[in-house]
Amino acid sequence: MNKLRWGVLGVSKFAMTKLLPATQKSERNAVVAIASRDLPRARAAADELGADRAYGTYEELLADPDIDVIYNPLPNHLHVPWSIRAAEAGKHVLCEKPLGLDASEVEELIAVRDRTRAVIGEAFMVRTHPQWIRAVSAVRSGEIGEPRSMSMAFAYHNVDAANIRNRADIGGGALMDIGCYPIHLARWIFGAEPVRSRAAVDRDPSFGTDRLTTAVLDFGGAHATFTVSTQAAPYQRALIFGSKGRIEVEIPVNAPPDASTRIWVNGVEETFPVCDQYTIQADEFARAVRGERNVPVPLEDSLGNMRVVDALLASTRF
Repeated sequence: MNKLRWGVLGVSKFAMTKLLPATQKSERNAVVAIASRDLPRARAAADELGADRAYGTYEELLADPDIDVIYNPLPNHLHVPWSIRAAEAGKHVLCEKPLGLDASEVEELIAVRDRTRAVIGEAFMVRTHPQWIRAVSAVRSGEIGEPRSMSMAFAYHNVDAANIRNRADIGGGALMDIGCYPIHLARWIFGAEPVRSRAAVDRDPSFGTDRLTTAVLDFGGAHATFTVSTQAAPYQRALIFGSKGRIEVEIPVNAPPDASTRIWVNGVEETFPVCDQYTIQADEFARAVRGERNVPVPLEDSLGNMRVVDALLASTRF
């Protein structure tokens, strides 16, 4: 099977240490080109990953006729603009979350996708991890009865003023960076959109970003609550309660690539073999590009997520 040839916009730490090495291990993909606005950095990154090509501008990468897929891990405010440019250049796109700064940006990207026929997906790697596929299956099969509530905590500690996650002007903050995960997972678990969404935030006085956000999503008969923070002790856990049972997910987002993961369904531990969720994500996206399956996280789903983010942000202004 000929592998899809990936080009990457930028040399972000996350891309270089997590997603791209995992993608290089996938059966269906090969990272062959890296673009940076600093050509020596692009060349060093390409050498590190075993990629053949390095470009000193993003435009040069998009003009390369041999590239099939563009991976976009740029800062949040550049997700939609450069994903649009990639699609218009004839490339398929896997874009990091959150897909846009607001729902209107995602709507703009949907229009471009429909016009260009590009395959575009949002990189929620949790969507294809076996532990979450099992958790959703347990809910759908009625193993915990009617799902009533989901709660999740997710935090890390980062006070670097130069870090993009601490810059309000480019979409930083806890809700955008990690709050999008519990929103996505709750919408998936309940198979519905919330009818009301409310949040309380605490903003960093220097950065202007939300360093602590707690939210309630009302699904009409079921609730999801979450707390996310960029300035708290690193931690993550998810709990799903039903009318007859419960599910606990030990490491809901940052599942390790070198250790097994665990969930508990009605108190019974279930262990999943070692896997790299970023490798799985890349192969599943490749299947979508080949027409073998639907995109794991299509733009319509991204639009639903972004609408909830918009509603939560709006609720904090009153």
